[in-house]
Amino acid sequence: MYALLSDPSAWLSLATLATLEIVLGVDNVIFLSILVGRLPPERQKVARITGLGLAMVTRIALLLSVTWLATLTAPLVHAFDQDFSGRDFVLGLGGLFLLWKSVVEIHSSVEGPAAKSRLSRAMSGFVTVILQIAVIDIVFSIDSVFTAVGLVKEIPIMITAIVIAVIFMMFIAARVARFIEAHPTIRILALAFLILIGVALVAEAFEFHIPKGYLYVSMAFSLAVELINVRMRRAFNGGAPPDKG
Repeated sequence: MYALLSDPSAWLSLATLATLEIVLGVDNVIFLSILVGRLPPERQKVARITGLGLAMVTRIALLLSVTWLATLTAPLVHAFDQDFSGRDFVLGLGGLFLLWKSVVEIHSSVEGPAAKSRLSRAMSGFVTVILQIAVIDIVFSIDSVFTAVGLVKEIPIMITAIVIAVIFMMFIAARVARFIEAHPTIRILALAFLILIGVALVAEAFEFHIPKGYLYVSMAFSLAVELINVRMRRAFNGGAPPDKG
């Protein structure tokens, strides 16, 4: 441990990995913010902390199970002229879940509360929301942990980077949630981003790799354009916040 603390390259690796963990955690924070937004205000903070705490525990548990993690890449099934591993199944099912959830949320946002199905209302309870967060945490954690293992070999550095990233996300999650809820168009944009991530996860399961950089850059450009639109609407409304209706 002392050798790591006194090694400048270890600190550089920690900073690089923590930054990557934060970037890779953006989709997790967005998904969590949208789900938690369905809960009563007094329960949202607890749900956010619980959800991100689960994400941290899941990632650390996967890191400490490197031998088992390696088995996830071993072929399990051969179909459609290619092999599918446990990792492929997790990513594919997680991507489909993300697609389904995002489309349901967009439908509810566009059509209004009256369009909410019985299933949608049932999926809005505290325990159910936490379970949904836990499911998607597993999917995002696998992606994050494989990235960490590919960059750094020292387990203490990887765990420290994950803890730093999750603590940072705990600080910004509430602000992200308030911003999304205050701007309906940003909410739709965030859900569209989650659809892109879902498509990328399903494609990854079929060994079709879409660089995450392309997704993040395109989404950052769309967000920048929408932020300009928000400022313009405020200017035309005399500085008043945009109408949620």
